[in-house]
Amino acid sequence: MTAVNIVDVASWLPEYWMTAAEIGERSGIDEQIIVERFGLEGKHIAGPEDHNSDMSARAALLALERAGVHPEEVDVVAYFGSMWRDYEVWSVSPKIMQLVGATNAWALEMANVSCGAPVALKVASDFLRGAADVDTVLLVGASRESHLLDYSNQRSRFMFNFGDGGAAAVLSKSRPGHEIVSSAIITDGRFADDVAVYAGGSKHPATHETVETGMHYLDVGDPVSMKERLDPVSGPNFIKVARQALERANITSDDLALMVPLHFKRSFFNWVLEELNLPEEKTVYLKTTGHMSGIDPIVGLAERRDDLRRGDYVLLISAGTGYTWAANVVRW
Repeated sequence: MTAVNIVDVASWLPEYWMTAAEIGERSGIDEQIIVERFGLEGKHIAGPEDHNSDMSARAALLALERAGVHPEEVDVVAYFGSMWRDYEVWSVSPKIMQLVGATNAWALEMANVSCGAPVALKVASDFLRGAADVDTVLLVGASRESHLLDYSNQRSRFMFNFGDGGAAAVLSKSRPGHEIVSSAIITDGRFADDVAVYAGGSKHPATHETVETGMHYLDVGDPVSMKERLDPVSGPNFIKVARQALERANITSDDLALMVPLHFKRSFFNWVLEELNLPEEKTVYLKTTGHMSGIDPIVGLAERRDDLRRGDYVLLISAGTGYTWAANVVRW
């Protein structure tokens, strides 16, 4: 099988950092609960000019520089970040191509919300193995979903950790790098309607009423029902995709040098470590950035890339409303 490598990765984070105290003040939740239970010391917040295309491009240019790849050598620019982009009905990857100077590429869009990175790595690596005319793919993503939060809406309180930023990964089947060894994905469509921005689409087009009633913010239709249905399957499916990816790579969790998950509450993070028998020093916990839609694992990998040695195994893992759980094993 043709090897597909992550040549390099990068992230870009906005300058403004919202502290746990500020989050607590806006939401009415005690700062200590934000820090200890949410597992969040603060998060980066995009400024007025920090749109998804801009943040993606800034991360992409750094990833290309680190990879030693000229923008004109990129064959495909594939976006995998938040679906809330610069404009409502719009393709962001052509704009990113323009911003980075990838003039010989064509554009691809993926929309997998918070499980974006592992799904994108699976799709892109499989695509590269089968595409004779494509060698180098620039995966890019960003999120500014902090701006979709209504901190007075307690139904959406589990999303108060949402922050902003951009991330990118350069993939190639001819350049040396870090091989994407295996992947695993599970989707349970029973949760398809549970979390959304419920206005602005064809079911609830924008009106004065949808604006006035706050339907253009992220919301949970029935949080009690969602919790009752999700709690029995969320943890087991998270562990299942992790173990499937490890098994397909012919390794165990003992062989891992690093696990890079999305940001989630501290108790769930501790439970995952216990289930996979991993010490915390072998993980990245994004307590200073929070959750950034689909880009968390790439942001965490970019944060720890200099600590990894050739041959180290890394588990990238995430989950997203819809509901999808996904994981990859990368041999550094």
